[in-house]
Amino acid sequence: MTADRSAALFFELFSGLPRQGPGTAASTRRALGLVPDVGPRTRVLDIGCGTGAQTLVLALDSPARIVAVDNHPPFIDILNREAHRLGVADRLEARVADMRRLDFPNHSFDLIWCEGAIYNVGVEAGLRDWRRLLRRDGHVALTEVCWRKPEPPAECAAFWKREYPAIRDTDALLEAVDACGYRTVGHFPLPASAWWDDYYRPLQDNVTAFRTRHHDAPDAQELADQCQNEIDIWHAHSTFYGYEFLVLRAG
Repeated sequence: MTADRSAALFFELFSGLPRQGPGTAASTRRALGLVPDVGPRTRVLDIGCGTGAQTLVLALDSPARIVAVDNHPPFIDILNREAHRLGVADRLEARVADMRRLDFPNHSFDLIWCEGAIYNVGVEAGLRDWRRLLRRDGHVALTEVCWRKPEPPAECAAFWKREYPAIRDTDALLEAVDACGYRTVGHFPLPASAWWDDYYRPLQDNVTAFRTRHHDAPDAQELADQCQNEIDIWHAHSTFYGYEFLVLRAG
């Protein structure tokens, strides 16, 4: 499968979802409440915004000015249209950009937001690389998958070893954050509904329809199998892992 074919199938499978990863509006609001003094002069950068479910919550629940970035142009188009529809386009601009090569000037933002996306570069790499973008005493809000209990079943452990070997428990994540020079303002786990309601349930519908459309394409069926396996692992073993929401202040 070529890289272009792989990307096209991936984005087709994940199109039309309310979210591109686990999350809830209530969790976004709760994390936003941990950030002090968010006002009309606050500059926010939402990295890996997808179609902007969390970005729009930030825009509707605060007076901040927001720049949101994602590397998939159709997601950016959707977010910009929604910003206009909701009347927040004067404070919210979505742009196509690669989170690995952000070209904003140093000290451009008071708050960096990243729900369900920092794993693409790694927590430590992201926190260190993005530090230059923060103004003095700036904040970072992010979600990261963590182990909830020790000794996960072999099937679950094997899945995460293959998909994201950097997964660790919350205590280890907090230690890594501290080593990167950030202070944890607060943290909390996302509820199970964050995985199912707006993510896995609609993704399951997409997988079923995707299989039918590509019934004679082995590469598409393989991708559908991978997504189905991820959903099945969560159904069977979700008590062993979950997302943690962290709000950090640059030291």
